[in-house]
Amino acid sequence: MNTFSSVRRAALICALTVLAAVAQAKPAPVERVRVSWAPEAQLAEVKNNQFKRGWLRPKDWEESLGEHLQRRADALLPPGEQLEVTIDDIKLAGDFEPWHGPDAEDIRFMKDIYPPRIDLHYRLLDANGQTLREGSTKLRDLSYLQRVVPNNTDPLRYDKRLLDDWLRKEFRAQNDGGAPPAQRGA
Repeated sequence: MNTFSSVRRAALICALTVLAAVAQAKPAPVERVRVSWAPEAQLAEVKNNQFKRGWLRPKDWEESLGEHLQRRADALLPPGEQLEVTIDDIKLAGDFEPWHGPDAEDIRFMKDIYPPRIDLHYRLLDANGQTLREGSTKLRDLSYLQRVVPNNTDPLRYDKRLLDDWLRKEFRAQNDGGAPPAQRGA
């Protein structure tokens, strides 16, 4: 019994040590980039996929694209600035072609006629919460299949690239010390 109580005592000490470390951990940083979505029923990707074809469900691609946008924008924004993005509408790259039969019902066909499309509204805020810039934009990549995406098998690679292109165009100038594209006449 002596060995058993020693093991229990060691386990208790470990558990208390972990709890103490968690209690002393720094609070989570405030998210500098917030992404929200229009209701699913309003999104073209959901409305045009009534039979829920494909492997990715709306919550899956919303989460993946939202996290991607947060990571990329956070890396581009100057310290102290925050970005709020609302995705008003989205149509993912590719589409389903049910006429190919039941064996192909979950296959998203990538063709030039199915480019990725994202409509969004954004607000860039300073450290005090004051709006620095605000706007709406319609993102399209009509030549998405002609641009190389090396060694990438992510099913959302074209949609993520569309967001990356927008972020670079819209927020790159701030990191370069120049005026935003809207003020440079770009």
